[in-house]
Amino acid sequence: MKSTATQLGVPEVKRTFTWVDAVVLAVVFGLCWSIFHFGSGMTVQFDVSRSPEISTDVRNIPYYAARTLLRMWIAFGFSLIFTFSVGYAAAKNRIARSIILPALDILQSVPVLSFLTITVTGFVALFPGSLLGVECASIFAIFTGQVWNMAFGFYHSLVTVPGDLREAATNFRLNAWQRFGKLEVPASMHSLIWNSMMSFGGGWFFVAQSEALTRFNKNVKLPGLGSYMATAVETGNNTAAIWAIVAMLAIIIASDQLIWRPLLAWADLFKMELSEAGQPPTSWLYDFIRRAYIFDWIRETIVDPIADYIVVFRRRSRIGPVLGFQSRRKIWMWIFRVAGALIGLFLLYEVMVGLTAAIVAVTNSVSWPLFLNICWLGFLTMGRVVIMTAAATLIWTPIGFWIGSKPEVARLAQPIAQVAASFPTNMTFPFVVGLFVALHISINWGSIFLIAMGTQWYILFNVIAGAMAIPNDLKEAARTYGLSGWPLWRTLILPSIFPFWVTGACTAAGGAWNASIVAEVATWGDKRLEAQGLGAFIANASSQGDTALIICSTAVMCVFVLLTNKLVWRRLYDYAERRFHLD
Repeated sequence: MKSTATQLGVPEVKRTFTWVDAVVLAVVFGLCWSIFHFGSGMTVQFDVSRSPEISTDVRNIPYYAARTLLRMWIAFGFSLIFTFSVGYAAAKNRIARSIILPALDILQSVPVLSFLTITVTGFVALFPGSLLGVECASIFAIFTGQVWNMAFGFYHSLVTVPGDLREAATNFRLNAWQRFGKLEVPASMHSLIWNSMMSFGGGWFFVAQSEALTRFNKNVKLPGLGSYMATAVETGNNTAAIWAIVAMLAIIIASDQLIWRPLLAWADLFKMELSEAGQPPTSWLYDFIRRAYIFDWIRETIVDPIADYIVVFRRRSRIGPVLGFQSRRKIWMWIFRVAGALIGLFLLYEVMVGLTAAIVAVTNSVSWPLFLNICWLGFLTMGRVVIMTAAATLIWTPIGFWIGSKPEVARLAQPIAQVAASFPTNMTFPFVVGLFVALHISINWGSIFLIAMGTQWYILFNVIAGAMAIPNDLKEAARTYGLSGWPLWRTLILPSIFPFWVTGACTAAGGAWNASIVAEVATWGDKRLEAQGLGAFIANASSQGDTALIICSTAVMCVFVLLTNKLVWRRLYDYAERRFHLD
């Protein structure tokens, strides 16, 4: 990790509260008030026969945008918790890894529409008569569009932590929590932030589907920017669609300036290099927040004393009891194991019950010819996924490295890339459908372009993160040896970004299967273009409410993704873990 030399002879300046702290506190209180204000609309009474009406009046856009942002950040918070817990377990425990990675492979391939079909009824049953049940279903759908990329990226960052840093942590006798906070999270920070940006964009990609739910064969649209956009698409209201696009662009640019750019500037502190880059990332907000004394005051007067008290309490508690620390630890380990085994057995029982019911429903409703046709449609969609992944790799790998290796370019390209990655494909339907019709382009080929619009950015963002994580001393060594062109790519660039590319390509391929549901069926007003593929089949089955066909087609998609990940991506992950460490 980067460190700076101690400046000798410089007197310490005592800090105090200034107007900067007043601004920070005002912003914090404003955010808290906004959360409570807009969150209160999530708990109102709900009746499916009188679902909330979505107005395309432009004056409603700020309120709708705030409701959507609240859902997305709640989902992102749960995604972070899931990423840290599940990704850590997969990286540290071989048995957990053998269960978690295949489960993530399957879950990332399950379409958002299928998640909604399964979860809406359950969440509504938890909160009867309240809109909170439908809100939870929407948040869960956004969560499924965000979390898989983050979990895969964090897992791969943990398994590629340099060996010398692990040995240093062992020599300093860091416990698991200290190792996690001092080494593993900082080492994965660049990958985590860039994957978070991409995952947040993935939430925008499916925001319309997550806010327009089906309940009791009726459409329920929650107040939000996604449902506003969906209503504009259904009614062919070009003016409302343009205003929705403007609102989304404003939110994305504001998010870049207020959240992601400060995080990237802060994450540069954790870059593993011996010499500092000439132009590190900068952020006006990060520089402003560093001037605030309130955070140091909280740490000095609240956090540090509590931490010291906990340390002292733990030292004293180890002396008094009859049982030693190791004995108590073994007891707690057995308690956790037994609790985990009981929870696992319960979940296994529920899965078996649900699987049995699904098999019975499918066998009674789906004939063999129809099943074989679904499999053929799966091969057609898989061909589109392969073409998209290969084309995106060839296009975005050199561009991503160029952006990531030049901070001045990254400052300009980052918000543009975020806008492109976060832009929902269905907002482009007014233009794409007309373009396909005018140029006589078949939707069977045009859907590849639509899929790429939503998923190619996983590759770009991960390659950028990989390029930014290359230590500056390795770049200087390459310049010293006069490497350029293909020798430079072969000896430094490709080995450095390969682990990041594997994560991006794997999640892009998985996301492409999910995006095929939106991309293979393009609708604008009374115009409808439908491609031959598994995504279009699932979209039609969802609109008809045919549970058996939804289960069968989703299962076929999961099998395709699981086999691809087992035969291709898992082997590439293992290869990257063995060969490409910054040791």
